[in-house]
Amino acid sequence: MKALPGVLLVLAAGLCVAAEPERAPIEAVTADGYPVRLFPNGRWVFVDTEKAEVARKIAAEYPENKVRNAEAQGGLFGVGRTVMPGDKDYNRGSLNPKLR
Repeated sequence: MKALPGVLLVLAAGLCVAAEPERAPIEAVTADGYPVRLFPNGRWVFVDTEKAEVARKIAAEYPENKVRNAEAQGGLFGVGRTVMPGDKDYNRGSLNPKLR
């Protein structure tokens, strides 16, 4: 019974966070004069679709932007080894002989 106020407080805080209104992107201009769209999560894109496509292709070359393949196994929350399809350890199952 003593935990009930704490649970209610957590639920109320969750409702307050969920009720926060969605913020729209902000239109801005870079120092070079290119119009960009700034999103609340810190991401930004060029308004000009051709310039945005060129920037997307350049950004795809950086290793930190290469994401895990959807078919890959492992790598829980970005920690640990990610096993890609075609690897000898892909879908190998348990190493315990009793479970094979």
